[in-house]
Amino acid sequence: MSRVALEGQVAVVTGAARGVGELLARKLSARGAKVALVGLEPDGLKNVAERLHTDAHCWHADVTDEVAMAQVAREVKERFGKVDIVVANAGVASGGPFAESDPAAWRRVVEVNLIGSAVTCRAFLPVLLESRGYFLQIASLAAITPAPMMSAYCASKAGVEAFAHSLRAEVGYRGVGVGVAYLSWTDTDMVRGADQDEVMRELRQRLPWPSNRTYPLGPAVDRLVAGIERRSAHVYGQWWLRGMQSVRGYLPGLIAVAGQREMKRFAPRLTGVGKGLVGAGGAADEQERTQRN
Repeated sequence: MSRVALEGQVAVVTGAARGVGELLARKLSARGAKVALVGLEPDGLKNVAERLHTDAHCWHADVTDEVAMAQVAREVKERFGKVDIVVANAGVASGGPFAESDPAAWRRVVEVNLIGSAVTCRAFLPVLLESRGYFLQIASLAAITPAPMMSAYCASKAGVEAFAHSLRAEVGYRGVGVGVAYLSWTDTDMVRGADQDEVMRELRQRLPWPSNRTYPLGPAVDRLVAGIERRSAHVYGQWWLRGMQSVRGYLPGLIAVAGQREMKRFAPRLTGVGKGLVGAGGAADEQERTQRN
């Protein structure tokens, strides 16, 4: 597919204070795009914005807040005049057995990852229709492969994948492209936070190759940028994820068998698994909600 030059385009990236969002903002800016950064960490967002190569500004907002995100969309349009690209990247995660999970943390994962993506899209879709732009939804290997101890994250990422596919059918004829990006375990604060739990780390290490590796952030984000330039319907952060699509129908049955075996093995240790949101992003989300309440 031919690539669209990013010079002079305006890109919105949610969850841009760290990890995938931060590096994506930097790489889009390096290619000439103006960048609007959205997230819950104003100091981190400001630090990112100040180091970009092009005009950039940041907005402190919770992606699940419809009023706040609608205001952000208006202000981004006023500041830059248009919006060409929106990347729904903001996300949080928790782990552990569903039966013992914290209901508030479990719900929050779905709220941020799924509802937050839909709220982001609803806020920015009018300006994307004006520019005939591109919406990229960050999903995960978890959208393709269900996994024990990750019920909230898998449910949310399967949900955003379905949301993006539905949206593509609705708005494609109006010139808006919609893509889904899939990433395996990538070296971010979220993954490092999950790995701090001994059981979660060991369970991940026991996954079959190549899904048991942690992949470097840079090459994965380079693939995201290439997907944005091509307005791709599917973007794969790691080379092997494309092949997972052809076998995904067989995976729930296989995982049910293997997962039961692993759960039995780890059962005596499961009570010690953390129940809250993981990583620095999860901590920022919990702090924001505490201050708000």
